Amino acid sequence: METITEAVVATNHSAAAEMEEHAAAAAAMLRLLASERRLMVLCTLIAEGEAPVGRLATRAGLSQPAMSQHLAKLREDGLVATRRNGTTIFYRIADPRVARIMATLHEVFCGAED
Repeated sequence: METITEAVVATNHSAAAEMEEHAAAAAAMLRLLASERRLMVLCTLIAEGEAPVGRLATRAGLSQPAMSQHLAKLREDGLVATRRNGTTIFYRIADPRVARIMATLHEVFCGAED
């Protein structure tokens, strides 16, 4: 039979392991967001809802091939999703956590100063 002390230690170990998993996931997302160009893409998508590659490339000051590489990485990691309309592919935010993070970043860095 497990003692109370053993149960507490097991619970603490489990909580620490869960916290470590969450920290790893947060760090992975922050690495994806640690690019000025990717932040520009996500800001544009927050403001416009969705946008084609060409518009995103123009806003971020990149060529379409360079923008496509950034979008491929964001899509691969589930941050953005696509919709096709004829030959045009539109991108949008796919992860609600990204929308929340971008809203916070906008408030902190782009909002009115106190």
